[in-house]
Amino acid sequence: MSKQWVYFFGAGKAEGDKDKKDLLGGKGAGLAEMTNLGIPVPPGFTISTEACNAYFLAGKKYPEGMWDQVIKNLKAVEKIMNKKFGDHKDPLLVSVRSGAKFSMPGMMDTVLNLGLSEASLKGLIDKSGDERFGWDAYRRFITMYGSICKEIDRMKFEHEIDKVKKKLGVKNDIELGAAQMKELCVKFKAIYKKETSEDFPEDPLEQLKGAINAVFASWFGAKATTYRKLNGIPDDLGTAVNVCTMVFGNLGDTSGTGVAFTRDPSTGENKFYGEILVNAQGEDVVAGIRTPMGVSEMAKHFPDAARDLMNIQDKLSKHFRDMLDLEFTIQDKKLWMLQTRVGKRTAAAALKIAIDLVHEKQIDEKTAVSRVEPAQLDQLLHPMIDPKAKVKKIAKGLNASPGAAVGKAVFTSEAAEEWAKRGEKVVLIRLETSPEDIGGMAASQGILTARGGMTSHAAVVARGMGTPCVAGCDALEIDVKKKQLKVKDVLIKEGDFISINGSTGDIILGAAPVIIPELSGDFAEFMAWVDKFRTLGVRTNADTPADALKAREFGAEGIGLCRTEHMFFAPERIKAVREMILSDDVEGRKKALAKILPMQRKDFKELFEAMEGFPVTIRYLDPPLHEFLPHEDKQINELAKEMGVTAAKLKQKISQLHEFNPMLGHRGCRLAITYPEICEMQTQAIIEAACELGKKGKTIKPEIMIPLVATLKEFEYLKAVCVETAEAVMKKAGQTIEYTVGTMIELPRACIVADTIAKEAEFFSFGTNDLTQTVFGLSRDDAGRFLPYYVDKKILPEDPFVSIDQGGVGEFMKLAIAKGRGVRPKMKMGICGEHGGEPESVKFCHRIGLSYVSCSPYRVPIAKLAAAHAALSTGGSTTK
Repeated sequence: MSKQWVYFFGAGKAEGDKDKKDLLGGKGAGLAEMTNLGIPVPPGFTISTEACNAYFLAGKKYPEGMWDQVIKNLKAVEKIMNKKFGDHKDPLLVSVRSGAKFSMPGMMDTVLNLGLSEASLKGLIDKSGDERFGWDAYRRFITMYGSICKEIDRMKFEHEIDKVKKKLGVKNDIELGAAQMKELCVKFKAIYKKETSEDFPEDPLEQLKGAINAVFASWFGAKATTYRKLNGIPDDLGTAVNVCTMVFGNLGDTSGTGVAFTRDPSTGENKFYGEILVNAQGEDVVAGIRTPMGVSEMAKHFPDAARDLMNIQDKLSKHFRDMLDLEFTIQDKKLWMLQTRVGKRTAAAALKIAIDLVHEKQIDEKTAVSRVEPAQLDQLLHPMIDPKAKVKKIAKGLNASPGAAVGKAVFTSEAAEEWAKRGEKVVLIRLETSPEDIGGMAASQGILTARGGMTSHAAVVARGMGTPCVAGCDALEIDVKKKQLKVKDVLIKEGDFISINGSTGDIILGAAPVIIPELSGDFAEFMAWVDKFRTLGVRTNADTPADALKAREFGAEGIGLCRTEHMFFAPERIKAVREMILSDDVEGRKKALAKILPMQRKDFKELFEAMEGFPVTIRYLDPPLHEFLPHEDKQINELAKEMGVTAAKLKQKISQLHEFNPMLGHRGCRLAITYPEICEMQTQAIIEAACELGKKGKTIKPEIMIPLVATLKEFEYLKAVCVETAEAVMKKAGQTIEYTVGTMIELPRACIVADTIAKEAEFFSFGTNDLTQTVFGLSRDDAGRFLPYYVDKKILPEDPFVSIDQGGVGEFMKLAIAKGRGVRPKMKMGICGEHGGEPESVKFCHRIGLSYVSCSPYRVPIAKLAAAHAALSTGGSTTK
């Protein structure tokens, strides 16, 4: 017997269930589960994801036995439905739909009404008694098959529809009669033959093969590939193909099709939410071509189907114990379920749903924490329009995805991507979006559409991305050719600022002021659960009291990195810094540093106060000195005049400081070894600030960090300077402050000799930005020009400056941990690079046993949740 490639569902029994998403894809697993639950699902079968992968491995040939299994299962469907596929009198028609393990809305292909031909069309019309319905189904099939299976530009078909509507003076497709639909079918077939040099296929099995091939091919289509890349979905999962008996929502006013959510996908409110279009097929709903009615109105038109839908959604909600996305069709008043899957939701909704389900005793706290993705929390921290600001609201649409977006108006996805590459913030404005817009949507701050509802493509994709979106604003007059938008007497051209409020649906003229929102009680309750399960500490990278206080609000457990150089660039300080750099002797440098000392002391005092009781890791001055000096003649002349030196002398000094590769040059500990007076001043400022607060009874925990150490001798030299200075300050103040001295591990050599460095260093903090740079031999400032090619060509799975290279950089980290703790078993070790807030990197840090990660203030909740996920998935622990 050959391997099973095809799995049947129908008549209350299925060869799969909800736990077989890997094999059947999300859609196939949902159809199987609903069938097993006795819910009305049109019978059909699923071709597995394994078949898809085997198809590509075999050079786009079906694996042995697959087609025979397709025919066998098709016959089983015929038996249940008492119809024959493509029959001339009463034809069985099918839909062919994609269905990957992870939901990818609109990214892959679907073909409806498959099995229609000139001969079977007559049977469909005779059986239904509705000529318009028959020709409408056929023109839809020709369009889908031609555009998807033969890659004919869909707009060639759409232009013909527009011509007919314009000729008749009607707005919607639904207003076209049987004669117009028949006329369109003739024109569509002519387009098909012109574009392919072939007649439209009459053989239903040939049609079925063409559709299966097209769905398989769509897995590697441009839009699906882009979506997977944006959402971290592997390329090797493959898609299933679901072949399902057609049920028709376009059989007149007794039929319709819709999409629903068992809870509100935007707010999480426990309220059944959905939309339905009367006399329509599924593509009409998600395309947003017509604005649908709410599902609450459905009872007026379809009372029996509405009752059944409410019972089914209640049954499924209790069964899956989650918010579900449902698709359904009503054919001649009878309800059929076409899909159930865990629904995409905003971060606010994810949080509320998780918490409500715990309160409803449907799930436990661990399940709730595991259901919210770390990246989703970013949405909760989106800016919002300042409610106190006076803004000019010009229109209102549907609040499809929350948050405020401010940017320059663009009218095509291509423009959005181009402008974003130039560093411009843009808002993408479209009549409606389609899957082809995915690149532009990802590049935009917000999305605004004139058509479509809460379940349109724009709304669903924006919510998944966490991008603010206002949809279905029919007051907008959008002219893509002229690159402009009109709302009554207001004209907005490409490049003009526009603001949208995805939480309210408001569209605002100009750049509205934004503020960071207050977090709800739900957030605090959820984060308390997160803290209960995580074992990895989370600190923040902060150089100012404001950053430190914001991080504390988010629950940061100290500062993992204070970059002292950021404090030196303030206008009132840079002059003293430059004076220090231009000094020719130690006394001159000390004199300049004495001016900086009180400023640094005040800085550290404020940070210590903000983080009272928590550790504060302060890194000695790290960057090369030339970064503090100007390089253009005009600025050099101005500075020379200000400093009372000649421009020639200043240029000479700048020339002396010039380095061919400054990132590997005179910086970090090398700077302090050359000029130990810098180290002395910073230590004095740290300990004086700590002593001052200590006298007031405050608990201060300074951690002094020496950067870019490669050898034990470097560390020993600077630690001695640090300790000598600190002891002198404490003696003078009559205070004893507990402080530690450690180092950043950011060079491969430091990892290799970590055991010798650990003899003196009291803690390690991995500077993964520089460690990545030195392990790869990459300049992080230049690598951005070519690393995208490495990712696109699968040479690297992702940019190593975004997510830790676990196989290379990660191995150096593990080596340093093992060697360091071999000398100091309980040695505190953390990470303070940008990776500290990236979820996969945080999970890696948990697995290798770090004590904490450190990240920017607004990434603290994200890092905490990632740490909790890591703890729940491994059951392991680290030492905070």
